[in-house]
Amino acid sequence: MKQGRFILLAVGLIGIIVIIWLFSMIFDKKPSVLSQSTTGNVSTTSSYAPGDVPWDYQVQQVKVGDLIDGDMVLLPNNDRMSNDQNFATGDSIWVLSFMQATMKADSQGKNDVTLSQWKPIKSFKTKEEADKDLVELKVEIKTDVKLIGVYKTELDSQFRYFAVVELPTGQKVKQPIPEERYKAFKDKKEVSVVLEEVHDYTDFDQSMAKFRGWAE
Repeated sequence: MKQGRFILLAVGLIGIIVIIWLFSMIFDKKPSVLSQSTTGNVSTTSSYAPGDVPWDYQVQQVKVGDLIDGDMVLLPNNDRMSNDQNFATGDSIWVLSFMQATMKADSQGKNDVTLSQWKPIKSFKTKEEADKDLVELKVEIKTDVKLIGVYKTELDSQFRYFAVVELPTGQKVKQPIPEERYKAFKDKKEVSVVLEEVHDYTDFDQSMAKFRGWAE
């Protein structure tokens, strides 16, 4: 009898252990989206997607026109902005202006770009002060990017050569190249380029990468 009770007790304990193990497996299982590994390039540039992105900045000298309720009119374009530095009518000042781009994808997945008007965002007494802000918002960098491929076209026995690269933001850029670069790029997977990162003045982490040339 004692031996039979011992066997029953052992079987019961093993059964309990198996049940606990099964429950732990069920509740510890992660969703598939979390268990899949994710790879990709990390960049300070935000992912490129249809929408509003910073496009460009410029520094211009303007003249102060009328003063209206704490604002000033900028001549000759009659733009209006806050007169934070208490400029007087007739003063020549420097203004940093911003241009935004709106990206909209068409039915074929290509992006249609619409540029905004220049918007004055900050005023300065000197050009040196304005340029100091400008160089922080428009940053030129050299980096390696994916070379999607090169190809050539022919028209009237004349050849033209092109390279297509993918920028860190996901943009695909096609650029004309000379025959020498076409030959040099044919077997490459990556190439060095010069990019201009245009940062949003209200959110520095949001930026737009623009192709500015080859670095090799």
